Amino acid sequence: VPVDRSRHFGSVKTQKKMKYAASLVKLHIDERLKALRTDALARGIPVTDEETLNYLLLMLSASRPRRILEIGTAVGLSAVAMLLRCPAAHVTTIELEEERYLEAKQNFERFGLSSRVTCYLGDAGEILSMMDGRFDFVFLDGPKAQYEKYLFDLKRLMPTGGVLFADDVLLYGWVSGEHPAPQKRHSIVDKLRGYLANISADEDFITSVLDVGDGVAVSVLTKEKDSEG
Repeated sequence: VPVDRSRHFGSVKTQKKMKYAASLVKLHIDERLKALRTDALARGIPVTDEETLNYLLLMLSASRPRRILEIGTAVGLSAVAMLLRCPAAHVTTIELEEERYLEAKQNFERFGLSSRVTCYLGDAGEILSMMDGRFDFVFLDGPKAQYEKYLFDLKRLMPTGGVLFADDVLLYGWVSGEHPAPQKRHSIVDKLRGYLANISADEDFITSVLDVGDGVAVSVLTKEKDSEG
C-alpha cells in the first residue's frame, strides 16, 4: 500500500518557514531592559520570548492604545517594554505573587515609569470582576487555565476596536496536537482549547491564532456596544 508522505513533507516545510521567519526577528528595545530580561530568565522568572514581544510591540505600534491592561505582571518587564513603545499610554497590571509584584514596582521606578502604571496584587479573576472603565489593549499572559474564565470581564472592559492579545495559547504544541501533552497537563490544554474555541466562535470578535512564539491569539472587538455613541 502506498504511503502518503505529503503530510509529513508539508509539516517539515511549514517548520522551515516558521524557523526562517523567527530568525528574522530583531527585537529593538532598551539595552537595560535586555539585561533585565536576561537576568530574569537566568532566575527562572517567566519572560515573554523575543518573537512574541516583538509582535506585541508591533501590534501596539499599529493600534497606539492609551489604556493597556496586562494580566500577569511577573517582574514588570513586558509592561516596561509596552510603556516605552507607547509613550502616551498608561498600563494597569495584575500579579498574583507578591515577590514578583514588588520587584515589578522597583523596575517601573528604575525606568521612571511609576506614574504611568497602576499595579494590583491579587487574583486576576477577582480583581477583573470589580474593575470598570475601558482598555484599548489587553495583554493576557497570566495563568493559562484561567483565560476562558477571564474572557467575560475582559470583553466587558474593552471598547469597540479594542485588541485582546493572548499569549502562549498553543503551549509547547500541546494545544494544537503537534506534540503530545503530559497527562498532568491535559486539563490546562483542554481549558486553552476552550478559550480558543469560544473567542473564535464569538461573532463580536474577529480572531486570528498565530504560530508566533508559543502561540498567540489576537482578537479585535468589532461589535458596537450599547453604551457607546
